Amino acid sequence: MSALAQLDRVTRRFGDVVAVDDVTLTIEAGSMVGLLGPNGAGKTSLISLINGLRRPTSGTVSLLGRSPQDVRSRQRLGSTPQETALPPTLRVGEVIDFVGRHFDTPQATEALAEEFGLTALLKRQTGALSGGQKRRLSVALAFVGRPQLVLLDEPTTGLDIDGRHTLWDAVRRQHESGATIVVTSHYLEEIEALAERVVVMEGGRVIADDSLQAIVGKVGVRQIRLRTPDVAAVSALPGVVRADSEGADAAGLVLYAADSDQLIRELVNSGLRFSDLAVRGATLEEAFLTLTDSDRSHSTLASAPLHAPQTEEVSR
Repeated sequence: MSALAQLDRVTRRFGDVVAVDDVTLTIEAGSMVGLLGPNGAGKTSLISLINGLRRPTSGTVSLLGRSPQDVRSRQRLGSTPQETALPPTLRVGEVIDFVGRHFDTPQATEALAEEFGLTALLKRQTGALSGGQKRRLSVALAFVGRPQLVLLDEPTTGLDIDGRHTLWDAVRRQHESGATIVVTSHYLEEIEALAERVVVMEGGRVIADDSLQAIVGKVGVRQIRLRTPDVAAVSALPGVVRADSEGADAAGLVLYAADSDQLIRELVNSGLRFSDLAVRGATLEEAFLTLTDSDRSHSTLASAPLHAPQTEEVSR
């Protein structure tokens, strides 16, 4: 696969803060890449370097074989930043038409609106849209010019569960139609739902870059859920890597172990009381926490909690 975007030993500083730290990264044509990390990890700064809004302090960035500032490259780029401003008096259909006229072969307004669930809103002024509706429109506009590469920075912020799933379906269809997509998110469910390749950032650096399955496999632990009145004793069994309480009555317990079979044998042989035992493999969340915890001491930036508050989309 040919590279659509490349970063070679790129660093971006803002005063004394290193937002992107010596990153080398290639985005191949046809891929769906999830860029994952807590707030402050450098995801948005990295996106701004690819789309040409920022220049690197050192290193080189190329977009479709040219400088990201080259208009010929940007003609084949679609982007939805974290914050977008829409002209409040223009109707949804007028905004899509206006943006589409900047491209040689734009998608038809009606088809794009149907793809992103905006058909009923085409005649509504953008100033009358809910936050979630504005977000869906902003993401749709990234695809209006039939771009080769699309950068979606936190695309589902402000959407409720149904809205997020609708948007995921639309993004998947655009990917199947040929768009290469980079999605940044701290919603782990979103990355699991969309990405084929996961790039994990922490402190401005790439600390992992692999397939979704390989990233999850890096954890090397399994999760054991059970209920027990002997929480402290069960948590102290040999082989327990981590133990988290679960449930209001403190009887629920989630254990993590490299060898779940051996731990269960230890549990049975101990004579401790338990019930409702369930075992499963690791999730992307556990992989993420494991990777970032092991890298935390080397990070140059403090990170905010992984999950941002989710707001609901209100229809009008």
